[in-house]
Amino acid sequence: MKIIPATIDNLEKLLPLFEGYRRFYQQASNTEVARKFLSNRFNKKDSVIFISYDDHEIAQGFNQLYPSFSSVAMQRIFILNDLFVHPKYRGKGIGKVLMNHAKKFALKKNSKGLTLETSIYNPAQRLYERLGWKKDTDVFHYTWEA
Repeated sequence: MKIIPATIDNLEKLLPLFEGYRRFYQQASNTEVARKFLSNRFNKKDSVIFISYDDHEIAQGFNQLYPSFSSVAMQRIFILNDLFVHPKYRGKGIGKVLMNHAKKFALKKNSKGLTLETSIYNPAQRLYERLGWKKDTDVFHYTWEA
């Protein structure tokens, strides 16, 4: 397995994974809108996407990080917004490798760390906790949607 920073050249192999991620969160598939969304991320350089490939160049999974800042800590922080491993490749440690790759990337960028949000039903919570992620118990997160 190899993990690489995705570029626009990886878009077509990334698309099925991205659509799988969205379907996991009960979103309707829309490949053309997804293609445009990901193209914008690459072109605007406003996220970092890592993609996992097997030895045959088959895309297995990905994660996507969005840069942000903590005013309290006065440091960069990354939001690990997306993590997805194709169901065919689950249970092989790919999620763990992608998560650890994100940690190394954050450290290399002198970031305060990583943060993520997930569904209360997402079984990946066990992975996050095994890797040392802590569930927030002393802050509330609020969302406003237009």
